[in-house]
Amino acid sequence: MTMNAMEEFEALLAESLEIDTPQEGTVVKGRVIAIEAGQAIIDVGYKMEGRVDLKEFADLAGTADVSVGDEVEVFLDRVENARGEAQISRDKAKREEAWDRLERAYADESRVDGAIFGRVKGGFTVDLGGAVAFLPGSQVDVRPVRDAGPLMGLKQPFQILKMDRRRGNIVVSRRAILEESRAEQRAEVIGNLSEGQSIDGVVKNITEYGAFVDLGGVDGLLHVTDMAWRRVNHPSEILAIGETVKVQVIKINKETHRISLGMKQLQSDPWDAVESAYPLNSVHKGRVTNITDYGAFVELEAGVEGLVHVSEMSWTKKNVHPGKIVSTSQEVDVMVLEIDSAKRRVSLGLKQTQRNPWEVFAETHPVGSGIEGEVKNITEFGLFIGLDNDIDGMVHLSDLSWDQRGEEAIQNYRKGDTVQAAVTEVDVEKERISLSIKALGDDTFSDAVDGVKRGSIITVAITAIEEGGIEVDYNGMKSFIRRSDLSRDRADQRPERFSVGDKVDARVTNVDSKTRRLGLSIKAREIAEEKEAVEQYGSSDSGASLGDILGAALKGDKN
Repeated sequence: MTMNAMEEFEALLAESLEIDTPQEGTVVKGRVIAIEAGQAIIDVGYKMEGRVDLKEFADLAGTADVSVGDEVEVFLDRVENARGEAQISRDKAKREEAWDRLERAYADESRVDGAIFGRVKGGFTVDLGGAVAFLPGSQVDVRPVRDAGPLMGLKQPFQILKMDRRRGNIVVSRRAILEESRAEQRAEVIGNLSEGQSIDGVVKNITEYGAFVDLGGVDGLLHVTDMAWRRVNHPSEILAIGETVKVQVIKINKETHRISLGMKQLQSDPWDAVESAYPLNSVHKGRVTNITDYGAFVELEAGVEGLVHVSEMSWTKKNVHPGKIVSTSQEVDVMVLEIDSAKRRVSLGLKQTQRNPWEVFAETHPVGSGIEGEVKNITEFGLFIGLDNDIDGMVHLSDLSWDQRGEEAIQNYRKGDTVQAAVTEVDVEKERISLSIKALGDDTFSDAVDGVKRGSIITVAITAIEEGGIEVDYNGMKSFIRRSDLSRDRADQRPERFSVGDKVDARVTNVDSKTRRLGLSIKAREIAEEKEAVEQYGSSDSGASLGDILGAALKGDKN
């Protein structure tokens, strides 16, 4: 090789070394120089050409949009393959381009356009213009989507939730876009609403506590208590899904975007006229709407309910559950007892619409009149007798018998027995009726001792001789004269000196109506006689002996 040739070769080598050849694994620009056999031949420069299948240029519809002379970006896999051509790829170039674009969008939290093209387990695949992303089923829409068919192939915006370039994973959401636009829509609608405003809405959903009403892109809650002035047990009573209703905006929460609605606020408040419509002590018909342990609620009109407290339900049924007296939906007469308009409360009385049974009894059964009734209860202090209108009268132990002690007499009665008694007292205020069984019988003691008083001398017949004294009878009443009262003289205080059937005079020392006993004493009679004789015929101080005085007294008695 000549010197000139050598220098020329070195110059060419140096030139070739200085050429900045493209690096494998990068995206390079090329020009389409020919299209043949379903491939595009692309000149990527540097005396390198490569082939790319036309399908790599196809759009979502499958149309290859590429022509001779077009400048395109391709991915350089290898500088030279087995055929001496550059190994290039349009798909890989698009993927790299897409990833760069998507990474910028992810960093900026901006939306990206894509199209759902396939269904996979748990969701869908989305073409983001060169990169394939995963769309979870829960991220398709705000509410679960049964049929995603209409969404397939449709170009629409997505939000990137997560991406990993190294692994080639991208997760996107359509729901986030919808929620964002919905929030914007909500904000716009809410911005046009004001508290107190009336607006038409469509019932979207009904729950136990209320209904959700669509106000044109934003939902408001219509609580069950704000549907009507009357008691509403369930919203479905007055609303149906899809129904258009006029509502009033009660409250708007700017932070949570929650809207409270009301229907009753558009109607006149019945409580404004309650005091004039329902004067105190007036009687009205009402319907029982609810029953509790403490009473029953009665609806006087739509929106106006009053409470009949358990204490105002019945004159006689004091400890009975209200449900045993009235039933739900029953129509009843009630009296207005009290109205508190500020607290929206009406106190009602059920028993006041009926006459007080004790008053009725007092009118129909004056003191002394007789009654007949069943023994309802037996207590340690007497009998309770059932009377008309579910009221009771009481016979005290002391009013059971003339002859027996109350404790003994009560043993003669059983629950369920029918007895007769006399009315002795009626206390309407205390709701108390006093009865007497013994008042219907003769008072044998009173009859027997009629006219007898303490100090009287009576004649009694001896009915029994006992060691401690003698038993005697006076008009059918038994009494007992103790041994010490048989005589003034101790020697004569022997019961055996008397005989059954003998009659003796005795002085009355006591008349006890309670124990129904007469206190008698022969000794007291003798002392009283002696005293009387002394006063009448002189005293022992005048010189007369006691024998003379008594003798004179006895002679006077004979005359």
